Amino acid sequence: MENKTAEKKPGIEINLQKLFSALLNKMWLIVAVAVVMAVVTFLGTYFFVTPQYQSSAMFYVNNSSFSMGDASFSITSSDITASKSLVKSYIVILKTQQTMDDIIDYTGIDRTNGELLQMISAESVDNTEIFKVVIESSDPVEAKKIADAISYILPKRISSIIEGTSAKVVDMPRVPVSPSSPSYTTNAIIGFLVGLTLTVSVIVLMEIFDVTIRSEDDITQNSEHPILASVPDMNASSKGGYYYGYGSKRGEKTGLSGKQPVLVGKGINFAATEAYNLLRTKLQFSFAGDNRCRVIAVSSAMSGEGKSLSAVNLAYSMSQLGKKVLLVDCDMRRPSLSTKLPIKKTPGLSNYLSGLCALDAIFQPCGMPGEEDAFQVVSAGRNPPNPIELLSSEKMSKMLNNLRNAYDYIILDMPPVGEVSDALAVAKDTDGVLLVVRQNYCNRVLLNETIRQFEFMEAKILGVVCNCSTKSGGGYSKKYYKKYGNKYAGSKYAGRYAAAPTAQTEEKAADQETVQE
Repeated sequence: MENKTAEKKPGIEINLQKLFSALLNKMWLIVAVAVVMAVVTFLGTYFFVTPQYQSSAMFYVNNSSFSMGDASFSITSSDITASKSLVKSYIVILKTQQTMDDIIDYTGIDRTNGELLQMISAESVDNTEIFKVVIESSDPVEAKKIADAISYILPKRISSIIEGTSAKVVDMPRVPVSPSSPSYTTNAIIGFLVGLTLTVSVIVLMEIFDVTIRSEDDITQNSEHPILASVPDMNASSKGGYYYGYGSKRGEKTGLSGKQPVLVGKGINFAATEAYNLLRTKLQFSFAGDNRCRVIAVSSAMSGEGKSLSAVNLAYSMSQLGKKVLLVDCDMRRPSLSTKLPIKKTPGLSNYLSGLCALDAIFQPCGMPGEEDAFQVVSAGRNPPNPIELLSSEKMSKMLNNLRNAYDYIILDMPPVGEVSDALAVAKDTDGVLLVVRQNYCNRVLLNETIRQFEFMEAKILGVVCNCSTKSGGGYSKKYYKKYGNKYAGSKYAGRYAAAPTAQTEEKAADQETVQE
C-alpha cells in the first residue's frame, strides 16, 4: 500500500493541456502586457533616443593604370582579385590617426580622433573591388561634411602610400533627409515580443511550480479516491469568513462578518444543501447492506479548509433522514464546533477522557427548547496539554465502541493531518475517513502526504469533499436552481442557529463559575 501511494506522490509535472488552458485563460493579460511594453518602448525610443543620420561614399579600387594616352590595356581576373585584396588595406589606411587628423583639419569639426573613428564604418560591397564608407552622426550636415572630406582625402593618401594603385569615388555623399535609426516600428515590435515572451514565461513557470489545487481535475489526478461532493463557496464575499485556522491564522475572520455561522437551511444556498445531501447519499451507499453504526472521521490536509463546517452539515443532513447522529469535536487544540453551534464548550471530550466528568455529562442536544433536536454533539472541552495521548488512549476506543450501540452515525471532527497527527491516532477506530479539500487553497503535496499517512495507518478513505468549488451550481443548471432553489432554501433549523448564543459567552460564564468555586 505504501508503494502504491508513493507512486502517486507528485513532483514537478508538466501537463501541456493544463499549460495551454492556463495561457488561454490569461490571454487578456498576455496581450495587455505585450501592448503596454510596445507602447513604453515606442515612447522611450521617441523621447530618449537621439536620431542618427548616415551619409556615405563609395570608392572603386584600382591596382594599376590600365590606360596610357590612347592606348588601352585589358583587365585580367588577377587584376580584379588583387583589387579586392587591396580593399582591406584601404580601410586600414582610412582608420589611421593621420587620416583622422586630416579629416578634422579639413572639416574643422570639434571631434577627437576617437569620436570620429566611432562615427566611421567601411566594408566591401558584395565582396567586390568596391568598398563603401558610412558616416553616422546626430547632425545630418556633419555626416555629409565628413563624408565629403573622406572622398577628397582618402584617394590622395592611398596613392601616396601604395604606389601603382588608386581609389576613385563611385558615389558622392549626400545630405540624409531621414534618420537611419532608431526605427520606432521595429522597437515597438521588439517591445511587444519581449512583453509577450516574459508574460508567457512567468505564467508557464507559475503553473509548473504551483501545487495549489485549482480544480477537481487536480484532485482526481493526484488521488485515486473519488470526489463524493462539490460544495460551492457559501459566503464568497467574506473571503473565507467561516474558516478557522491554526498558528498565525488564529483568530482571523472567525465568523460570517460578525454573525453566527449557519447550517443547512435558510442561510445556505440550494446548491450547497444539495451537495451535502448528495454526500449523505453516497456515504449511505458506501455502507449499503450493513445496519451497524458507522464512525466517520472528517479531516483535511490543512487548516482553514472547512472540515468542521462539513462535519456539521453532514451530521445535520444525516439527521434529516431520522437517523440518530452524534457529532464529536475531536480537535482539542483548536475546537470550533462550540463557535458554530449553540452548545457549551465544557464539559466535553477532553473532560471525560481526563476523568473529570462522567460520559453522560458531555452530550448536548443541538436545538432550541420546544423543538425537536436535530442531533447530539460532544464538544472538545477544555484545551488539554496532551490531546494526542487522550485521543489514542484505550478509553477513547472503548467510548466509541460503546456509543455504536446508541447511534446510527458518529461523525468525528478531526484536526488537519498536515499540522498535527491527532487524527491518525483515532483513525484505527473509525469505519472511514472523509477528506475535505478546499479549492484554490489546499496544497497537492500536503494532500498526498495526508492520504499516505492515513493509508499507512490502514484507515479507509471514503472519498473527498471538494469545498468552495467553482463548479457552477454544484452541477445544477441556472434554470433548475431558479425554479427549485428558493422552494427548498428554508428550514425550521435556520432561525435557531442564527439566534444561538455565542460559545464565547458560555465559556466566559463557565470560567466565572470555576473562579467562584
